[in-house]
Order: sequence, then structure tokens, then C-alpha cells
Amino acid sequence: MVGVFRRSVSFPNKNPNRPSQKPSISHHIRSISLPCRSHPLISQIKDEINGLRSWTNSTKSNPLTSKNLPNGLTLLKQTHETFQDILQLPQTQESLRYHPAWVEKLLEYSLRFIDAYGMFQTSILSLKEEHSSVQIAIRKRDESKLVIYMKSKKKLSKEIEKLVSGIRCVDFGVAHQQLNVPVCCSSSSTTSLLSVADSVELGGVIEDVMRLTVSVSVAVFNSVAMSFGSRRFSWVKMVRKGGSYKECEGIEEIQKQLKEVENIGNLKKKGDEEVTSVLKRMRDLEECICGVESVCEKVFRALINSRVLLLNTLTQSH
Repeated sequence: MVGVFRRSVSFPNKNPNRPSQKPSISHHIRSISLPCRSHPLISQIKDEINGLRSWTNSTKSNPLTSKNLPNGLTLLKQTHETFQDILQLPQTQESLRYHPAWVEKLLEYSLRFIDAYGMFQTSILSLKEEHSSVQIAIRKRDESKLVIYMKSKKKLSKEIEKLVSGIRCVDFGVAHQQLNVPVCCSSSSTTSLLSVADSVELGGVIEDVMRLTVSVSVAVFNSVAMSFGSRRFSWVKMVRKGGSYKECEGIEEIQKQLKEVENIGNLKKKGDEEVTSVLKRMRDLEECICGVESVCEKVFRALINSRVLLLNTLTQSH
């Protein structure tokens, strides 16, 4: 009996009934991934934030084009989609419940963004309708519709400029200080799932998302407003606000297309080739407008989804 006992201890791998050692190895690998302080989504959104920041910095030295303008809005949409994934994490929801005043401030900012993009879409839709009708008028050599179109695009420019001033009022001065308050100082005695350091990191990420939403929106709205506004009006605005020429410059492709339309004049005396050329410019311009409208609608929906998740967090905290 003793010999059998010693043999079973000396040669454990000889026993076919014994389980392999793989479970313990897999358990060891699994334990390595658990103590990670930052969620992978935080790293992902930081990369997207850096991409947005690079885009906004490039707009300060280079004017926007009909291609890179939608790119900036697409980056903004993707960042908000990742932001929504972060808001749905239990850790995030638990941490934000301890800062209801800060969440309410975020809700106020998000409402401004939604209102701005909603009104922007309404203005663009109105311009598209005028754009379609003026193409028909050009084919019929009706100059009255062309005059109406010129007035409508200037009206659009002024409406969008008002949206810019509203978005620029968003301020994050006090927000980050609220996340520096330790959890133990909260009125609730429950322990937060996140440490103070994690809360500060989360707060910094959220503030970056909101701040870059302002920067991207201002760059896009300003460029569109300057593109459809008259050159004289744009110059007066630049002098009064003391900005550089680059900040007030519109989208070059749109301005070229509009310049040809503005200079057509006296349609009844124009030849077929000139009218055809202008109509081609109008179709190209329509594609630019539709591209901006499409990506703005996606950003608009992403902003609504972000606000809904913030509202849910605030409701659960009460």
C-alpha cells in the first residue's frame, strides 16, 4: 500500500484521470487583465480626441474644403459614439451619480449643441429647396428666382453666425473642479466604484469631448456661413472682431461655384454653353450641400443619444 501511495505522488502526470495544468495557466492570464485601472474605451476615445484636436488645429492654418469638412464631422460623430459606450459602463454611471450638478451642466451644454445642429439642418434644408428651384429657373431663363436665391443664401449665412455665438458660450471653468471633490466628502455614504483619480480622468475625457464639440462646430458653422455670405459682409465682420483672414475664410469650392452663379446675370442673353456651365456648378454645389447635411444629421443623432444617456444617469442618481 505504501509503495502505491509513493508511486502516485512521484508520477502524477502518469495518471490519465488527472486534469491538465491548462486551467491554472488560463486563470493566471485572466488575473493579469483584471487590475487594469483605465477601461480600453478610455484609451480609444483619447485617440479619437487627439484626432479631433489635430483636425481643429489644421483648420487654423488651412481653409476647410468640401472634403475635409465632412471628415471633421465624421470624427466628431465617432467620438460621441465612443462617449456613449463609456456612459453605459457601470463604473461611469456610478461615478457620475456623485456629481449631479456637473451632469446637469453637461446636459445644458448638450442641449445647446442639439439646438444648434437642429437649426443648422433646418437652414440647410431651406437652402436646398431654394437651390432646386433656382436650377429650374435658370433653365427657363427666369432671373427673378435667381435674385431670391441670392437673398436666401445671405439669410442662411446670418442665421448660422448666430448659432456660432450661442455655442461659444459653453464654459467648462468650474466643471473639472467638481470632479476633484473626494468621494468621502459626498453627501452619500456609499463607496464609489471608481477612485478619485479615475473620476478625474473620466471628467477630463468628458470635458475634452464637449470642448472639441464646440471647436469643431464653430469651425464648420463659420466656414459654411462665410461660404454663403457676401464677401463684403465677411470683410466687415473680420475687421470688427479682429480675427485673422483664415478664421473667416469660407470653403473655396463653394465660393467658386457661387461666384459663377452670381456673375451670370441677364440670363435671356446668355448662350446655351454658359447656362449649361452654370447648371453644372449648381449641381456640384448641391452635392457639397447634401454631403454636409448628411453628416450633420448623423452628428445631430449622436448628440441626442449622448444627452439621453446623461439624462438616464441623472435620473438614476435621484
